[in-house]
Amino acid sequence: QVHLVESGGGLVQPGGSLRLSCEASGFTVSSTVMMWYRQAPGKERELVERISTNGEITDYADSVKGRFCISKDNTKNTVSLQMNNLKPEDTAVYFCNAGWSYYSGSVLNYWGQGTQVTVSS
Repeated sequence: QVHLVESGGGLVQPGGSLRLSCEASGFTVSSTVMMWYRQAPGKERELVERISTNGEITDYADSVKGRFCISKDNTKNTVSLQMNNLKPEDTAVYFCNAGWSYYSGSVLNYWGQGTQVTVSS
Protein backbone atom coordinates (compact mmCIF):
# COMPACT_ATOMS: atom_id res chain seq x y z
CA GLN A 1 0.00 0.00 0.00
CA VAL A 2 1.32 3.41 -0.99
CA HIS A 3 1.69 6.18 1.54
CA LEU A 4 3.37 9.56 1.55
CA VAL A 5 3.55 11.18 4.98
CA GLU A 6 4.85 14.73 5.34
CA SER A 7 6.16 16.19 8.56
CA GLY A 8 8.20 19.12 9.80
CA GLY A 9 5.83 22.00 9.21
CA GLY A 10 5.07 24.62 11.80
CA LEU A 11 5.19 28.29 12.71
CA VAL A 12 8.44 30.13 12.07
CA GLN A 13 9.49 33.76 12.06
CA PRO A 14 10.58 35.49 8.85
CA GLY A 15 14.20 34.65 8.11
CA GLY A 16 13.95 31.34 9.90
CA SER A 17 14.37 27.80 8.60
CA LEU A 18 12.38 24.60 8.48
CA ARG A 19 13.09 21.15 7.13
CA LEU A 20 10.16 19.19 5.73
CA SER A 21 10.32 15.45 5.39
CA CYS A 22 8.25 13.06 3.29
CA GLU A 23 8.36 9.40 4.22
CA ALA A 24 7.36 7.10 1.38
CA SER A 25 6.11 3.52 1.54
CA GLY A 26 4.88 1.12 -1.10
CA PHE A 27 7.36 2.36 -3.70
CA THR A 28 10.96 3.52 -3.81
CA VAL A 29 11.91 7.19 -4.11
CA SER A 30 15.22 6.23 -5.68
CA SER A 31 13.47 5.23 -8.91
CA THR A 32 10.83 7.96 -8.84
CA VAL A 33 10.79 11.65 -9.76
CA MET A 34 9.74 13.37 -6.55
CA MET A 35 8.33 16.83 -6.03
CA TRP A 36 7.25 19.27 -3.38
CA TYR A 37 4.22 21.42 -4.11
CA ARG A 38 2.56 24.08 -2.02
CA GLN A 39 -0.82 25.70 -1.89
CA ALA A 40 -1.50 29.01 -0.20
CA PRO A 41 -5.02 30.09 0.79
CA GLY A 42 -6.99 31.20 -2.24
CA LYS A 43 -4.23 30.22 -4.65
CA GLU A 44 -3.58 27.30 -6.95
CA ARG A 45 -1.19 24.55 -6.00
CA GLU A 46 2.27 25.29 -7.36
CA LEU A 47 5.42 23.28 -7.89
CA VAL A 48 8.18 24.17 -5.44
CA GLU A 49 10.98 21.83 -6.49
CA ARG A 50 11.51 18.61 -8.43
CA ILE A 51 14.26 16.02 -8.02
CA SER A 52 15.05 13.40 -10.62
CA THR A 53 15.77 9.73 -10.12
CA ASN A 54 19.50 10.41 -10.12
CA GLY A 55 19.20 13.13 -7.48
CA GLU A 56 19.41 16.11 -9.80
CA ILE A 57 17.19 19.12 -9.07
CA THR A 58 15.46 19.61 -12.38
CA ASP A 59 12.86 22.27 -11.66
CA TYR A 60 12.04 24.86 -9.02
CA ALA A 61 9.89 27.93 -8.51
CA ASP A 62 11.74 31.19 -9.10
CA SER A 63 10.51 32.46 -5.75
CA VAL A 64 12.46 29.80 -3.83
CA LYS A 65 15.70 29.89 -5.82
CA GLY A 66 18.69 29.98 -3.51
CA ARG A 67 16.56 29.47 -0.41
CA PHE A 68 15.01 25.98 -0.71
CA CYS A 69 16.67 22.69 -1.54
CA ILE A 70 15.06 19.32 -2.21
CA SER A 71 16.95 16.11 -1.50
CA LYS A 72 16.41 12.37 -1.29
CA ASP A 73 17.65 9.75 1.15
CA ASN A 74 17.33 6.47 -0.69
CA THR A 75 18.32 4.42 2.37
CA LYS A 76 15.44 5.89 4.38
CA ASN A 77 13.10 6.20 1.38
CA THR A 78 12.44 9.83 2.20
CA VAL A 79 12.42 13.16 0.41
CA SER A 80 13.21 16.39 2.23
CA LEU A 81 12.83 20.09 1.59
CA GLN A 82 15.24 22.37 3.38
CA MET A 83 13.75 25.85 3.56
CA ASN A 84 15.93 28.77 4.59
CA ASN A 85 15.33 32.50 4.85
CA LEU A 86 11.60 31.92 4.97
CA LYS A 87 9.26 34.74 4.02
CA PRO A 88 5.61 35.35 4.87
CA GLU A 89 4.70 34.57 1.26
CA ASP A 90 6.04 31.03 1.79
CA THR A 91 3.07 30.37 4.05
CA ALA A 92 1.17 27.44 2.57
CA VAL A 93 0.35 23.79 2.91
CA TYR A 94 3.25 21.81 1.49
CA PHE A 95 2.64 18.52 -0.27
CA CYS A 96 4.93 15.72 -1.32
CA ASN A 97 4.21 14.18 -4.72
CA ALA A 98 5.49 11.08 -6.50
CA GLY A 99 5.75 11.53 -10.25
CA TRP A 100 7.24 9.42 -12.99
CA SER A 101 8.54 6.05 -11.89
CA TYR A 102 11.48 4.49 -13.71
CA TYR A 103 10.53 1.16 -12.17
CA SER A 104 6.92 1.11 -13.40
CA GLY A 105 7.36 3.29 -16.48
CA SER A 106 4.37 5.42 -15.51
CA VAL A 107 3.40 8.51 -13.52
CA LEU A 108 2.42 7.44 -10.03
CA ASN A 109 0.77 10.74 -8.99
CA TYR A 110 0.72 9.88 -5.30
CA TRP A 111 0.12 12.71 -2.83
CA GLY A 112 0.68 13.13 0.84
CA GLN A 113 -1.80 14.80 3.18
CA GLY A 114 0.25 17.98 3.41
CA THR A 115 1.97 19.86 6.21
CA GLN A 116 1.24 23.46 7.16
CA VAL A 117 4.04 26.03 7.07
CA THR A 118 3.28 29.43 8.53
CA VAL A 119 5.82 32.25 8.38
CA SER A 120 4.85 35.09 10.66
CA SER A 121 6.27 37.35 13.31
